[in-house]
Amino acid sequence: MATIVSSSSFFSVSLPGRLGNSRRCSVKPNPSPIFIRKFVAKIRASSTAFVETKPSEPSFVENEASTSKNVLACPICYKPLTWIGDSSLSIESAAGSSLQCNTCKKTYSGVGTHFDMTAASGSKDYGELMSPATEFFRMPFMSFIYERGWRQNFVWGGFPGPEKEFELMKGYLKPVLGGNIIDASCGSGLFSRIFAKSGLFSLVVALDYSENMLKQCYEFVQQESNFPKENFLLVRADISRLPFASSSIDAVHAGAAIHCWSSPSTGVAEISRVLRPGGVFVGTTYIVDGPFNLIPFSRLLRQNMMQISGSYTFLSEREIEDLCRACGLVDFKCTRNRGFVMFTATKPSQN
Repeated sequence: MATIVSSSSFFSVSLPGRLGNSRRCSVKPNPSPIFIRKFVAKIRASSTAFVETKPSEPSFVENEASTSKNVLACPICYKPLTWIGDSSLSIESAAGSSLQCNTCKKTYSGVGTHFDMTAASGSKDYGELMSPATEFFRMPFMSFIYERGWRQNFVWGGFPGPEKEFELMKGYLKPVLGGNIIDASCGSGLFSRIFAKSGLFSLVVALDYSENMLKQCYEFVQQESNFPKENFLLVRADISRLPFASSSIDAVHAGAAIHCWSSPSTGVAEISRVLRPGGVFVGTTYIVDGPFNLIPFSRLLRQNMMQISGSYTFLSEREIEDLCRACGLVDFKCTRNRGFVMFTATKPSQN
């Protein structure tokens, strides 16, 4: 707006310049009506020019952890992390590197083979225990035998085997091929390594709560020649507190895992949080339904017994579908073979 300053001999007007600087012009008092009209027009023209040429405010794009090259985030506040150390992204990055949260002021360090991204990471005296099923797979003996006889026995429950399972899930993962994928509860990395060697994903994160399983995965990778170590990470984390920014992940796979989680609903809710709109969740598990499920109170009895014992939580197909829907996932589909089921659900796309 023009500022008019009057005096006995003149009046001056401060006009905004094109870059916000004001300029002054002096005119004689008692101007003619024609002059006033021209003068007002000049003010309007100058004001319009100022609005049209006003520099736009700079836009700042935060370097989120949701980029395909750095998806890790603080498991406490879910804020992006600053990478300190080896900037290359590979299975070797954990050694000598650390991740710092500028919000929580906490540092998550690499422990040689993997990054420890649990909420209790770095604590000296506090050790968190999980359900018996989870703690069972933290034993060194289990990490050693998992791919040396344990996983092969799944065929008796209807599991078709890793190669055929991968072919099945590729159909479900087709919309997100080329993106990043988290292999949740990866165990010794059986499918993590298949994902990496397939070349179908830009980043593969092998994630498990068991340190020994991750170490075993690291050993398997080191034994393979020409393994694509770039864009492959090992991360220790809790399925109920995933260290990824919201809406940053294209796909999550959980093979033979959901029945081992202390709280399947919490795990699926976290998966739903980290998936981007259109992202895909694929899982496999043993399924419990059939004629015996018609026995009165059978499901209630089964759930109570599992809670008391802390053992596996086997669900029915309807329960899995209901769980996915309750956690915000849609388009549930599944493939079954006796006690085996592969299911998938999608994070709704934004309109």
